[in-house]
Amino acid sequence: MPQHKSAKKRVRQTVKRRARNRVHRSRLRTLVKKLRQTEDRERAQELLGETKGYLDRLATKGIIHQNKAGNTKSALERYVNALP
Repeated sequence: MPQHKSAKKRVRQTVKRRARNRVHRSRLRTLVKKLRQTEDRERAQELLGETKGYLDRLATKGIIHQNKAGNTKSALERYVNALP
C-alpha cells in the first residue's frame, strides 16, 4: 500500500487511466474483428476508414504504439484489397 500522499494519488490516477484505456482497446479490437468478418468490399471500405481513424487517434493519445497502429492499418488494407 502506498504510504505517501503523492503515491496514493498516483494509484488513483493509474486506476482511472487503466479503465479508460481498456475501453479504447476493447473498441479497437471490436472494430478490427468486425472488419475482418466482412465479405462485402464496399462495407469493408467504410469500416476500414473508421478503423484507421480510430487507430490514429489511439496512437496519438499514446494508448497504442505508433508502429502497432501502422502495422495494423497495413494488414487491414491488404485484407480489404484482397476481397473480391
